Amino acid sequence: MDSIIEIIDMAKQYMKESGINQWQDGYPNREQITMDIDTSVSYIIEDNSKIIGTAVITFFGDTNYDKIYDGKWLSDNEFCAIHRIAVNSDFKGKSIAKQFVDKAESLSQEKNIHSIKVDTHRQNLSMQKFLLKNGFTYCGIIYLDGKMDSQNERFAYEKII
Repeated sequence: MDSIIEIIDMAKQYMKESGINQWQDGYPNREQITMDIDTSVSYIIEDNSKIIGTAVITFFGDTNYDKIYDGKWLSDNEFCAIHRIAVNSDFKGKSIAKQFVDKAESLSQEKNIHSIKVDTHRQNLSMQKFLLKNGFTYCGIIYLDGKMDSQNERFAYEKII
């Protein structure tokens, strides 16, 4: 738990220093990470027994993806969602985040699911670039919890596998 929180905190600091207003309100927090672990959707990547990356990969659906604006999803089928990708700052640029996408793809194929959806903040250009580089297509805008304001606006991406 502490290692995951440490990585999340590194990501929060990176976003703050980059002027990205994402994860600056206390989310994700220990309670959310505990829930992720308890529901078996939390994944980690280790290097020499040290956790260097964390993400959530889920097949439970996501009500935030029910409505999309200024675009449309590539598919309306069941999908895998990836959330809360964070990598230890010392390992950025070493394809750690891509390993989570690869894992999501293999888990999806096992479940005969052919779609992966992800969202990110408008200002998070590095994540947007990462998603496009890894075969995701920009689909439109979603709003977290149906709150249609800039704080809850997210760019939505999908990859068909």
